[in-house]
Amino acid sequence: MKRHLQRELENLKRRILSLGAMVEERVRMAIQALETRDAKAAEEIMGADNEIDAMEVEIEEECLKILALHQPVAVDLRFIAAVIKINNDLERIGDEAVNIAKRVVYISKRPPINIPLDYALMAQKTEIMLKDSLDSLVNLDLDLAYKVVLADDEVDDMNVIHYDKVKDAIKAQPERVGFLINFFQISRRLERIADHATNIAEEVIYMVEGEISRHIKDY
Repeated sequence: MKRHLQRELENLKRRILSLGAMVEERVRMAIQALETRDAKAAEEIMGADNEIDAMEVEIEEECLKILALHQPVAVDLRFIAAVIKINNDLERIGDEAVNIAKRVVYISKRPPINIPLDYALMAQKTEIMLKDSLDSLVNLDLDLAYKVVLADDEVDDMNVIHYDKVKDAIKAQPERVGFLINFFQISRRLERIADHATNIAEEVIYMVEGEISRHIKDY
């Protein structure tokens, strides 16, 4: 029975890592579409969201099945509890990639505007946080998980800077408020991806140390 449980846990780990790789690729595609204002690529991201949703449901069902059949304890139970939460965060990251893609489609079909907004650095740091959070999951790397958690404040600060720039642009060109608000939404979506990456890292810390580490930045 124990061997059977371990096989199912290994299969569960492979599936959550596969979902992670898929979500990471969607975020990369969304950021690339943003940089190039590529509406076609953005629409492809929007059309493929069902694949992530379906995998998220399958993984949750697998977790519940293992809990019901094997009633795991200790480390195994912590692993499953963490996977359930990570699974949800990955699905939400996929949603945020779709939200960025929607903003790209809107922006690309309207006349450009000259405002000093550059998302390259914020997008790069968000991508690194997501990659590091997934790598910490693969290797159960505590140092990397803590690195992700501590990096979140920097992305939060960038979001505030972008918000202020958009606010100033709206004051200068109020007739284009509908267009400009999309730029703040892009910044907000990147910040939310970083938040979910932080959640994943915190679940890795929980898996390894057995202690809930949410809000550790506050201490």
